[in-house]
Amino acid sequence: MTQPPRLLPVVERATTTLPPLGKKTKGRQRRENRRVEDKESRQVTFSKRKSGLWKKAAELALLCRASLAIVVFSEAGKAFAFGSPSADAVLACADVDGDALAPVPAADDVEWEALEALCRETGAKGLEVAAEAERMSAVGKKVVEVQTQAGKRFWWEADVEALGEAELPVFARALQRLRDNVRRHADKMPSAAPQPH
Repeated sequence: MTQPPRLLPVVERATTTLPPLGKKTKGRQRRENRRVEDKESRQVTFSKRKSGLWKKAAELALLCRASLAIVVFSEAGKAFAFGSPSADAVLACADVDGDALAPVPAADDVEWEALEALCRETGAKGLEVAAEAERMSAVGKKVVEVQTQAGKRFWWEADVEALGEAELPVFARALQRLRDNVRRHADKMPSAAPQPH
């Protein structure tokens, strides 16, 4: 007598392909190295992989003071280039006959130090942006919490007395943006009021 197929592997597979509750994406996943068939997904993959390639090339150039050039052509034939010091400078040193490559003129230490300082500043700004995003998320959660506690349906009905000092300016700006959006939308609509005769 044959055994019925086990359902457990199907359930396990279903839980690994779906994002957990509360998450919007499946997160970072390993992708099989083969052509992406869906055109839209292929474009997204190209864009993300190109960005990752640029980031790695920039790190290599900065860490090793390497001169490099990368040229990538999209499916549509559009060229994208990255180079350090520039793609043109690196490619200009290549000998088309294939005999020898001329060395790329080395950047002086002052240029490298300026580039390194710019990279550090960019990293610091990225951290500031992440911290501000986290702060704004906390303010949003506080507004939703106050709204839920008061039993209100919409976020703008939240009790301002229950909000803290940090949340009030953000809440006021959000209300002003909402008002401006409603006003802009109302201005675009044709007048629905009946005309007096």
